[in-house]
Amino acid sequence: MKAVVIGCGRWGTFIAWYLDHIGHEVTLYGREGSANMDALMRERKNEYITLPESLHLTNSLEKTAEADVIVISISSQNLQALCETLKPYDLKNKTFVLCMKGIEISTGRRLSQVMEDNMDDSNRLAVWLGPGHVEEFYRGIPNCMVIDSDHDETKQFLVEQFSSELIRFYYGTDLIGNEIGAAAKNVIGIAAGMLDGIGHASLKGPLMARGPREIARLIKAMGGNEISAYGLCHLGDYEATLFSEHSHNRMFGERFIQHASYDKLAEGYYTVKALVALGERYHVDLPICEAVYEMLYENLSPERALEELFSRSLKSEFV
Repeated sequence: MKAVVIGCGRWGTFIAWYLDHIGHEVTLYGREGSANMDALMRERKNEYITLPESLHLTNSLEKTAEADVIVISISSQNLQALCETLKPYDLKNKTFVLCMKGIEISTGRRLSQVMEDNMDDSNRLAVWLGPGHVEEFYRGIPNCMVIDSDHDETKQFLVEQFSSELIRFYYGTDLIGNEIGAAAKNVIGIAAGMLDGIGHASLKGPLMARGPREIARLIKAMGGNEISAYGLCHLGDYEATLFSEHSHNRMFGERFIQHASYDKLAEGYYTVKALVALGERYHVDLPICEAVYEMLYENLSPERALEELFSRSLKSEFV
């Protein structure tokens, strides 16, 4: 199988390494002038991983025309712009795989919807989601992930091609739930970091219980299966996102509370805007997401946010 991976950040670089590692012919694309790609071109390594000589590096998207599978791992808010950039290449009969977690803020579209609105009908689309950190995968620590698609044959093909002793893939059965759940776990990760920042880490237990409940409500309202919130896309990714030292979203939340800068991509910062808007659109109560939004964008203090959450009307746990 020939694969092109678009995106040379932490996750994109790992995906290229992984697909090469399990025997596929892989090209990693990064924009010319990108600091990440320039470093890879010079040294074939970054702070996370060293790339083998068998893996091709390029600044040209022309290689996408030769690929069977095109894997995309970029910032979620840049996906529409990438689609515009790809249009001149007239890509047909390709399998696109989105390895990214987010919701387009300006439209509320799930990332699969962004792709479907832009790609040729001959192409197929899937998402690759779930827990795991590059730092641990590269050290040989295995994990479980999920691949989902509206096309069963595409799902089966990708799971067969991508599975190995390092990653056990499951077949997803709910594209809406998996995408919303995966995007939302980054927001819960920021909330966990905020709790770390104010010294309330013991509240991560309730956060782990209540977070999936509100996301399950949103998934159901949007037409998905609410049980997806308890699967690999969301709750199954909590350890890696709410507790790990490698979690960008958790660390961003902690640094935000400490009024310290943080220069890594934390997708939850953008996703929470889209989630709050979706909650309003579908009339779903999202108290945790709303509290994170108000702290990030409206200068609500963490003390006041906790006070508001704890003063909400009393109710049964599972209603």
